[in-house]
Amino acid sequence: MLAGLWRYRSFVLGMARREFEARYRGSALGTVWAIASPLAMIFIYTVVFGHMMRARLSGVDDPLAYGIFLCAGVLTWNMFAEILQRCVNVFVDQGNLLKKMSFPRATLPAIVVVSGIVNFAIVLGILLVVLVLVGRFPGWPLVAFVPLLALHLSFALGAGVALGVVNVFFRDVAHALAVMLQFWFWFTPIVYPLDLVGEPVRSVIALNPLTGLALGYQAILVHGQWPVWSALVAPLAVSLFTLWLARYTFRTLAGEMADHL
Repeated sequence: MLAGLWRYRSFVLGMARREFEARYRGSALGTVWAIASPLAMIFIYTVVFGHMMRARLSGVDDPLAYGIFLCAGVLTWNMFAEILQRCVNVFVDQGNLLKKMSFPRATLPAIVVVSGIVNFAIVLGILLVVLVLVGRFPGWPLVAFVPLLALHLSFALGAGVALGVVNVFFRDVAHALAVMLQFWFWFTPIVYPLDLVGEPVRSVIALNPLTGLALGYQAILVHGQWPVWSALVAPLAVSLFTLWLARYTFRTLAGEMADHL
């Protein structure tokens, strides 16, 4: 599978580029919107919540802290949800291509991941520029973003491919995932700190494999601290399991997908 992806790397990169260009084709400003949209979001989180609504984090005397807290959670969640949902739908959406052309089917989720990485890289770059301008750059702990993002992407890819293959045979999977993500968002400490949640609910939230990742992002961007590495054991285990499950599901059912598309 990996060998096939390497042979078709030009196809993957070319399709990801076409997706990015097609998103803004026909608009007067073109790719400027790729910067304007996340910049507006970051402005709302930092200025509106931090200054106008005066939202604060307990124990942090910084008017921008809650806005940065939101950016750390929401922006990374959007990346995860986008890649997960697109991977679940990619085989159905590209059904005609799968039936007409012979190419490694694994390139389709690979295109989704590359496209998601590019989109998130733009958002993260804008956020870091803003943090530099307001004097809140996290420093060396920012390096820890790399393993955190690797776990996040692995989880999204593994779960997305496994569910995406099943979605070819049972189309309810994509709809059920859309509903589940709404609950999943609120059971992840993204818009609220854990210390504001009661102990019974906190125990449930601790079972969420994305909790450790969210706390890691927040530690880096809000406090300029390294994440608690022990909190990443559960996300690592879940990511490895979902990747194995994706491989097993794909190898078992990929040959029958064309007949159901």
